[in-house]
This record gives sequence, C-alpha cells and structure tokens, in this order.
Amino acid sequence: MSHAASERHASETAAAPAAAQTAAGSRDGAAAPSSSAPKPLLEMRNVGITFTTAGGKVEAVRDADITVMPGETVAIVGESGSGKSTSALAAIGLLPVNGRVSSGQIIFDGEDITNYTEKQLVGLRGSKIGMVPQDPMSNLNPVWKIGFQVKETLKANGLPSSDADVARVLTDAGLPDAEKRARQYPHEFSGGMRQRALIAIGLSCQPRLLIADEPTSALDVTVQRTILDHLDTMTSELGTAVLLITHDLGLAAERAHKVIVMYKGQVVESGPALEILQNPRHPYTRKLVESAPSLASRRIQVAKEEGVEAQDLLAERPETGAGEAFVDVKNLTKVFKLRGAWGKSEDFTAVDNVTFSIPRGTTTAVVGESGSGKSTVARMLLGLETITSGSIDFDGRDVSQLKGREMFKFRRRVQPIFQDPYGSLDPMYNIYRTIEEPMRIHKVGSAKQREAKVRELLDQVSLPQSMMARYPNELSGGQRQRVAIARALALNPELVVCDEAVSALDVLVQAQILNLLADLQSELGLTYLFITHDLAVVRQIADRVCVMEKGKLVETGSTDDVFENPQTLYTQQLLAAIPGAGLMIPPEAA
Repeated sequence: MSHAASERHASETAAAPAAAQTAAGSRDGAAAPSSSAPKPLLEMRNVGITFTTAGGKVEAVRDADITVMPGETVAIVGESGSGKSTSALAAIGLLPVNGRVSSGQIIFDGEDITNYTEKQLVGLRGSKIGMVPQDPMSNLNPVWKIGFQVKETLKANGLPSSDADVARVLTDAGLPDAEKRARQYPHEFSGGMRQRALIAIGLSCQPRLLIADEPTSALDVTVQRTILDHLDTMTSELGTAVLLITHDLGLAAERAHKVIVMYKGQVVESGPALEILQNPRHPYTRKLVESAPSLASRRIQVAKEEGVEAQDLLAERPETGAGEAFVDVKNLTKVFKLRGAWGKSEDFTAVDNVTFSIPRGTTTAVVGESGSGKSTVARMLLGLETITSGSIDFDGRDVSQLKGREMFKFRRRVQPIFQDPYGSLDPMYNIYRTIEEPMRIHKVGSAKQREAKVRELLDQVSLPQSMMARYPNELSGGQRQRVAIARALALNPELVVCDEAVSALDVLVQAQILNLLADLQSELGLTYLFITHDLAVVRQIADRVCVMEKGKLVETGSTDDVFENPQTLYTQQLLAAIPGAGLMIPPEAA
C-alpha cells in the first residue's frame, strides 16, 4: 500500500469512533451534530429488498445499514448471492422489475430517494450517481463504437463531447491509444479493455457517488492499480465517494476506508478496513479472510501433502505421465487485421513467436496485462482462432490440421471455461440443459445417468440442485461462472483451458473451485492451461508460469522461481502490483 493510502487508513481509523458516535447520537435522538459535522452522502437505513418469483416472495436483503460519507470509499464484500450487488442497485433505482425496496429508507445527499419516480432517478444517474457494472459484454452496445457510447453519455449529461473529450475520458480509464480505440467496437476489445471502457463511461460525468460493482475483476493487476489510483484521485480532488462491490479482500484492504461484510442478505460486520480484515470477529468474516488467495504461500496440491516440497510434487505423480509434453506450442504467431484511419486495414500482432510446453498432468499459467495476447493463445489452442504461423501440437497432433470427426473428438478431450459466463451460457437454456447438453451431443450415458451427473457436478461447484430449473439471468455473476465450470467438467476432459475461470467468484467459492480443480487433477490426471491476471491464484494452482507482454513471452519458469526470483522488470512490476500484499493477516496470526 502506498504512503498516501497508509495515511488515509490511519486518519480513517482515528476518525471512525467519532463518526460512529455522531451517527449513533442522531439515530437515538441525542443532541444533533453541529452544522460543521460532515453529513453522509448515502444512507441506507434498515433496508429490506424483496423479489417476487414464481415460487413466492424472496427476501434478498434484510435490515441493511450502509453509510457512505463524501469522498469516502466503502467496500461491500461477501460471497456471491449475499445481497451486496442488490443493495447497490437499490441505491440507484436499478433493481429488476420483480424487485422492490420493501422496508427502510435510502437517503442520498440529504433527500429520501426511496420512492423516487423513474424520471427523478434519471436525473440522479450519471451526473450524481455513476455506475460501473460487473459484466462488460452485456452492458456495452455491440453495434456502437466505443467512442460513440462515451460521447452519448457526455451528451446526455450536457458535457462537452468532442473527439478530444472522448479520448481524454478513455485515457483516464487506462486505455492506450485512445483515439484509435474509440473507433473500435466492443467485440474488438479484450475482456479487460471492455471493462475499462465501462469504467470510462461511469467516470465520464464526474459523479458525486460511483457505484463500482466488481470494477476491476476483469483487469490485470497493473491496469487495476492504474484504475484504482484514478478513483483515489477523484475521491481526494473532487470529493467523489465510491461504493465498491468486490470479492477481492486484498483490494478492499488496500483501497477502502471502511468494509461492510454481507452474508445471506444481512450486514454481519462493518468497520475500518484494516481492522475488519486483520481482526475479523464474525465467523463468516474469518472464513473470508482465511480463504483469500493472497494469504496462500504454497500450491494447493503441495499444501495437502505434509512434508512434500513443491519441486518433489511431480515426481509423485508417475501415473499421470508428468513431464511428457502433452501440449507443445512452437513459434506461435497471430496477426489480426484492424480497421485503421480512413477505412484502411492495419496489421496487429497479438501473439508474437511464442514457444512453451505443458507437461501432462500439470498446470501451466499464462499471465500478463490485458491485451498481452494470453487469451488469444488459449483460443488458438481450442481451435477457435486460426494460426498465422507456428504450430500447436496436442498429444502429438497439430491442432490446425484437425477437421471433421477428428475435431469433434478433440472437442471432447479439451474443454474451455471462458472469462464471461453470461456470454458463454445460452439465455434460453435452463441450468440443467446447459450442463447436460455436452453429454447429449457426445452421446454420453442414458438420460437418467446424465441427470445424475448434472446433480453431481452441481454439488462439486457448490450450487444447490434446486437451481437446475433456473435460467442464467436468474443467477448472479459468480453462480453463472460455476455453471460454466460444471459444464466444462461434464465430459471428463483431459485438458481444461481456464480463461479467467475464477475471476468472477467470491473468495470462498474461489477456494472451493481451486481445491476442486486440484483434486480432479490429482485423481484424473487432468492438464490445465490457466489464463489469468490474478497472480495470487497462480501461486496456488500453477506448476509453471509463462509471462506475456505485448504479445511476446518475456519470462517462463517454475512458479516458485518466477515469484521468488523474477528475472524481468515487467514480471517484477506485476508482482509489486498485487493488491493488499502484506496487509492481510490470517486470524490465527493476528
């Protein structure tokens, strides 16, 4: 954490008792605070939120108290489905049509907005309350250029909207070559770049309150730091407050003044960020801290073997054939044609002469900034992108030469888990059909056997079997990702390509999934290619690491070697940018 951030936490901790006393006095009818005392920007008092479903009414949030002061960053943490995003959406009047605030009050800047009309809420959105949603692909219009979408936001709020203004907004959000990017469409951006475009739109009108729902979950750590530094600048210079919804406890420790912990629709603990994360009192908060990957010092599989050193692990897996090159990537290059100025096409080298191998039964992680080419490598391995030059050999066969029936068999042996769960799930299929479909296509088992397998997979990814009849739009982002993981495991593949597979999950479920993947690898001899920007996850799951920068492979080696003795400046910068490093202390050590 930076020196400025440390000073901010210190001042917040000192001021917290006085602020709490003032708020308590106001609620209890004691003497009113002096006129010079700061007033909350957002207050949610005993808020209850109810959804009407086919099965009856569901109380998603109960008696929630959330306070955000001007210029303050408040983080709401909790597992998927705990009510944290629902509470934030209620504050801006964006609950689904079947949801409503059933009790309590929502007060913004001294005014009760609980029962505001849609017209009144429109007057708040953008100019006073900004929003950065979690899923970039479903929140950007696919037929509008990125620059046009930024310009429309500026125009709607009466702000200057020239091309220069649009470029400035995109640059502030961390997008390089903003003028060129403004002319591109969302599908031409990587997942992280799309998220940055959403952040640019959310910040473009300099709102007094920014609701950021997992705003950096799709970003690599260096760009994440750029974005969060920008949010800090707005907070200090413009008095903008941030309500941060996140499952990243390291990020909450480093960036938030206060942390609110939600569990099953209720606020179970709140207070200064470092106090909550270093000295958690509620059992659920302690579980969250214990599960945070930034606290893990060893690979999961090693941690399960007492007295086993990391370098000796592979030697104990002779049955998996560890050491044999299951996937061999040689001089891999991918060049895209991009639309340039005046309609001229330009060559863009996304992957530049990359060579590495993945031994059978091991996990290789490919890390790097958004746009570094790591997901493009994964898509070429899956046969979803053509190879410009070079080769990818899978179990001795060149992937680019597989056709027809051979490609169909290859699909069963290699399964993907994509970054964007909403975009990779059919909205017209319920969860049962989504998971069962691969088995039906590949004619695996009888209908009864497939149903039993679906139930088993749902248990493995910590989803209740009652969810089989639901549809993707009825699930949270983390729940959708778990469905995608269950579907990928349905065919018992040999190689699983995980493209940011756990980025949308809260830390408890993330820990369960990583342990599940480690167990399946040990039991079945699975091989993983893990594409991720989360270096803490890499430390837990990977045997080897490949670091990519601007399409090139700049460093490769065992996980321990790369983390403990990084050879390149770029790798050192990636490691230094991990949020909350050194801040979060396990409860037993506190």
